[in-house]
Amino acid sequence: MKTLLTALLFPALLLNAADYFDETKAQTLFAFDHVSIPHTQNLKLEMRQPQRHPSNPVMRRGAPGTVDAHGVQFYGSIIKEGSKYRMWYVAFDDDPNNKVASSRWRAAYAESVDGVTWTKPHLGLVEFGGSTKNNLLEMGGGAWGFVNLKVIKDEADPDPSRRYKMTTHVYYRHTRRLGTLLPFVSADGLRWKPERDVKPLKAELRKEDLFIPGFHFEPCGGLYRWDGQFFISGQNALPGTHQYQGRVNRTYRSSDFVNWAPTNAIAFTRATQQEWLGPNRSREGEQSHEGISVWNRGNVLLGTYGRWHGGAEWKDTTIDLGFVMSNDGLNFREAKHEWTFIERGKDGAWDQGGLIQGQGFENIGEQTFVYYGAWDPRATGGPEVPRGGIGIAALPRDRFGDLVFDPGNEGPGDYQLPQVTAELVTASMPVKNPRFFINADGLGAEAALRIELLDHLERPIPRRRAVVRQNGFQTPVEWTEESKLPERVRLHVVFEGVRRADIRLSAIYVK
Repeated sequence: MKTLLTALLFPALLLNAADYFDETKAQTLFAFDHVSIPHTQNLKLEMRQPQRHPSNPVMRRGAPGTVDAHGVQFYGSIIKEGSKYRMWYVAFDDDPNNKVASSRWRAAYAESVDGVTWTKPHLGLVEFGGSTKNNLLEMGGGAWGFVNLKVIKDEADPDPSRRYKMTTHVYYRHTRRLGTLLPFVSADGLRWKPERDVKPLKAELRKEDLFIPGFHFEPCGGLYRWDGQFFISGQNALPGTHQYQGRVNRTYRSSDFVNWAPTNAIAFTRATQQEWLGPNRSREGEQSHEGISVWNRGNVLLGTYGRWHGGAEWKDTTIDLGFVMSNDGLNFREAKHEWTFIERGKDGAWDQGGLIQGQGFENIGEQTFVYYGAWDPRATGGPEVPRGGIGIAALPRDRFGDLVFDPGNEGPGDYQLPQVTAELVTASMPVKNPRFFINADGLGAEAALRIELLDHLERPIPRRRAVVRQNGFQTPVEWTEESKLPERVRLHVVFEGVRRADIRLSAIYVK
């Protein structure tokens, strides 16, 4: 029965999917990106919520006495290399005799060939319980306590020993324990060293070894490189140039991954955070939890963040996941205002109470997988309970949202106008020998996309016209005739046919 359900909901996992190109290597104009597609008429946006995978959680806590017996926390990352998917996550052991709690939080590793079934290989790098048969990573000889970690592969770094980069949330001691950043580098993603010669003090970073200013900051919701700089996304509740309510998404930056600028930027706040509730109430209200986990799509960043529903008491606090994007690598906005992308599980489910975002986004076959973790904040302050696991929420490939025909005529009285043409014009794009592809559904003999290539000033380019009637995730645009292109172009797309209301345009790719 489970195999049948998987076939119905996730057919690409059981059938041979088409050989799609990697969309992260192209420029993507998503339907919900009003910077890339600023001009529309008689079209509306409909976002999609992903479905939970029937095998969830696809990664579970380990057996008693193992490195992740108490928790599998996906404040982590997934990267595809060749035919293998590699995962980095935080493992919690169940040793009740360890009085240094944070030293039970370690960096761990898993692998998969299909993105669904994960194994925890015996790496033989770190001793735990008298054996090295475990999946713990070597972190420079230090017993660090990690809460959150993110990993990227930096192909631009000429030094192979720094090819992999990891940012972590560790603690340091002031008058009390505070969160801070500790970056690592690696040649293989398994054996790591801190970016400076620092050693842990009871699993924490010494105050004199800080990489960023010494106040409480919780990295690393996200790690990404944009326009030559590295950025980390995290949270704190300290004032910026404006006093926001509770947790906000804050970013730090570095040009070399070693030296991090002391200044920071507020990347994203929810509208509800504009009204400050006053001191000692940082848990209350609608907030933004734990930074933004990012999918770098080259010309645009997609991301998930925690939609914190705060209460005066922990028992009244829950978390869902929201969906945001950025066109400049710094300022994020919601694709749909105050919209929940993935809802927390119902009580009794493995992901009840609260979800956490990891940097795991993969297009696999005809599906987009969004990986997420679980943490029920309502248990905070009570007896220690097992936590976590890793799940998948899936969408049709790159179909986060769609532009669809909107017949209009919904305005009152004189505002009701005849609606005839449903169309869009993209932003101006610098190009050189481009190929264009369409991600759309609902096309056919009576529903088509008529596409015209324009120059920067929106003048039609001779002989650059096409009609697309074929559904697909990457349907090529075939021009009636090739012609020389200017340095910058736009696309003009018209929804046509008696069944144009069936058309769902999800994305345009420039390759």
